[in-house]
Parts: sequence; structure tokens; C-alpha cells
Amino acid sequence: MLAALKDELRPMLLLAWPIVLAEIGWIAMGIVDTIVVGRLPNSAESIAAVSLGTILFYTVAIFGSGLLLGLDTLVSQSFGSGDREDGHRSLINALYLSVPLSAVFMAILWGCTPLLDSLGERPEVMRLMRPYLSTLTWSIFPLLVYFGLRRYLQAVNVVTPVMFALISANLVNLGVNILLVYGKWGAPALGVAGSAWATVISRVYMAVVLVGAVAFIEKPGWHWPLKLDLPRIVHLLALGLPAGAQILLETGVFAVSAVLIGRLDSPSLAAHQIALNAASFTFMVALGISSAGAVRVGQALGRKDPHAAAVSGWTALFIGVAFMAMAAIVFWTLPVYLIRLFSTDPTVIRISISLLFVAGLFQIFDGTQVVVAGALRGAGDTQTPMYCHLVGYWVIGLPLGYVLCNHFHQGAVGIWTGLCVALVLIGLVLVVLWGKQVRAWQAVS
Repeated sequence: MLAALKDELRPMLLLAWPIVLAEIGWIAMGIVDTIVVGRLPNSAESIAAVSLGTILFYTVAIFGSGLLLGLDTLVSQSFGSGDREDGHRSLINALYLSVPLSAVFMAILWGCTPLLDSLGERPEVMRLMRPYLSTLTWSIFPLLVYFGLRRYLQAVNVVTPVMFALISANLVNLGVNILLVYGKWGAPALGVAGSAWATVISRVYMAVVLVGAVAFIEKPGWHWPLKLDLPRIVHLLALGLPAGAQILLETGVFAVSAVLIGRLDSPSLAAHQIALNAASFTFMVALGISSAGAVRVGQALGRKDPHAAAVSGWTALFIGVAFMAMAAIVFWTLPVYLIRLFSTDPTVIRISISLLFVAGLFQIFDGTQVVVAGALRGAGDTQTPMYCHLVGYWVIGLPLGYVLCNHFHQGAVGIWTGLCVALVLIGLVLVVLWGKQVRAWQAVS
């Protein structure tokens, strides 16, 4: 097994590192938005508005993206078995599916904003958040198109265009942010809403880049079946619904946490956003490794090689845990340097330091749960991670955080402590269940 892990390490890293850079590019957009609006005169309220709007958007939009995660399983297994046309059919029908999904999720986002007024959010934050979220909603369709094309390209081992799209999109996002937030070079100064328009433009750009990439890499003789395939869409949804629900449970718990913390004060919500940006940055590295693990596991199973699938899953887990352990050390030793990238407000810095300490505690387990979930997804199991997230976050973590926040007066730190406990439990349970899956493969081989 050790020799097999060593042999798998190189191909896993070769596939993972461009995906990791792409994931970092993804989260860097949100970080850039936060840094840019954090330099506005009303820094705490602007960061709080972007935090609340972004979390609400991702709660809905990333669930939609999760519905397309079945492409990891279908395309990677088709590629492993040498059936490229079957992979084409999956991609085309995923793109068809993205059209009605976009309409539904845009309607949900535009309809949910008035509900926040009844939750006790502060008027100064809501005044900035409404135009931000309303504008950001226009990016759902290009986001889903990009996501479907990206899953396809990763599953067929073409990851460089994905990396290029996100890195270059960050330059687009930064330039348009400066242009529209501050009103440079004759453009109107739109403030927080300008940051949302920058995100919309950059996501359209990403989708266009990947459309070009798919058109470029596909051979002229390969067949693209354009006919609507309803059974395949149902299969995609059967795989994607649990995966999307898992993402919804995870992003949803952070959305609820933001709402709860937002009722405390603006510095607490700003600190929550800063710590969440830092934790999300490291999580995206683990998520990139998870995606590579899902592809390698799926391709191995497509070749009818469960031993190689097991080795790929364990190798991805080793890489993910090693990185997240280093991230924890950085959070504990250099918190002020990280926080000052976002804000110089003394109150925000003080609260952020406490939150980053808690984030450091759950880094290894956060990496563990996302990598193992990817390995299970490559094997076609998207339900197990969903149930683990449901129980870990919503039955244990969030109620515990609420009690610590409100009854033990721990504030934002109490909420994050509850989430930390949830991540520890989810990570441990998923590792045990992955080991059980590997033993089941060994028993029949």
C-alpha cells in the first residue's frame, strides 16, 4: 500500500495543483471584493453588507452548482472506460439543466431579500446589501455554465484552462472593482454595488473562456449528441441532489451564522467575514485536492480497478491533511498580518484574532471531510456526506454555537466553536466510512 501511495502521489499532484490554483482564484474574488470595499469610508458596514450578500448568494447558487456535481462521477467513469461520447452527452444535458435552474434560483434570491428586514438586520447594512445582492444575482447563469464546463474538463484531465480562466478572471475582477467601486477613470462611483457588477462581469468572462477551451480541445471527428436526454438528466439529479444538499447544508449553516452574528454588531459580522475568507482560502485548496481525488477514483472505477480507486482516495486525503495542518499553524502564529489585509479597525482585529484561532483548530478536520467527500463522490456515493453534514452541522454544531453565543455570552466565537465541533465529528465519521468502503472493495476483489 505504501508503494502504491508513493506511485499515486505524482499523478494526483499533477492533476490537483491546477485545480487548487483555480479554487484559490475562485475564493480570491471574494477576498478582493472584501479588501476593496473595506477601504470605503464606512468600512465595517461595507464589509458586513458584502459578507451577508455573498453568503446568501452562495447558499443558493452553490446548491445549484452542486446539482451538477454528478458530472464528476459520470464523465470521469466514462473517460476511464474510453467512452468519450458518453461524457459529451452528460455535459450537454448538464448545460440544458442549467437553464431552468438559473431561472429558479434567480427568482429565489430576488424574493428572499425582503425577508431579511424581519430578521432584525441593521438598516445601515441592509441599505448597502440590497443593491449588492440584486446585482450579484445576474451572475447565476454564467456561473452554472462555467461550473458544468469545468467539471467536464477536470474529469478528462484537462485542467490548465480552468486554472487560466480563474486566475485571469481575478485580474478582470480587480480592475472592474477599482473602476466601479471608487469611480476611477470617469466611471461612476457605485460603492458596494460596483463590486457586485465586477463579479458579474468576471463570471461571464470565465464561462466564455471555458466554452472556448472545450471547443479547442475536442477533436473534429468526435460526436456531440445534442438531443435532450431526460433519463440522463434524472441520473445527474440523482447524483447531484445529495451533493447539492451537502453543499447547501454547509453553506447554509454559515449563512445562518452570519445572520446570527449580524444581530450582534457590525464589527462582529466584519470579523466573521474576514475569518471566513481566510478559512475559505485554505478550504479551497482542500477542495481542489478533493476534486482531483474524485476524478482519480472515478477514472479507476471506470477501468474496473477498485484497488487503484482506494489508493487514489487515501493519497488525496494525505495531501489534504498535510496542507491543512500547515494552514492551522499560520492561523495561530500570524493572525494579525492576515487580518490587516482586510481592515485596520481595532475592534474588528480583536474579534478576528479569536475567530482565526478557532479556525485553526478545525483546519485538519475540514480538509479531511471535503477530501473524503470527493473520493466518495468519485465512487458514486453522494448521500453519505449529505447525512453527515446534516447531523454534524444542524443537529449538533449550530445549536451548540447558538447556546454558546447567546446563553454563555461568547458572541461570534461561540458560533464558530459550535461549527468547529461539527467539523471534527464530520471529518472523523467520513474517514471511518471511507475505510469501510475500501474494505468492501477488497472483499470482492
